[in-house]
Amino acid sequence: MTEMPSTVPYGADQTMYLVMDLEGPEGQKFQNAVERPDLDSVVADLMAARFSNPVGIFAFNTLEHWTADISKNVAAEILCRCDIEGTPVPAYLEDFVANSLNEVRRQPR
Repeated sequence: MTEMPSTVPYGADQTMYLVMDLEGPEGQKFQNAVERPDLDSVVADLMAARFSNPVGIFAFNTLEHWTADISKNVAAEILCRCDIEGTPVPAYLEDFVANSLNEVRRQPR
């Protein structure tokens, strides 16, 4: 049996980012999470259509022992960049942006 490479950084105080992408008929299964070293890479890859159906973006830091769902932050950054460029949110990101921002609105204050 071959070993799977670890996505957990070893020995470094480093925050990593994972993009969860769905694939298959009507997005029935998760594709392997794709690791990125920084938030700008995540947003740039999303804007460049490198993911077919992103459903969640997560950050983690093993040294500091924390994880966070940053989907809302990434969706807001996508909206901001589109506003600055004067372009609409790309069609392939509309569901991700709408779902990420609507989740927050549904939570009681």
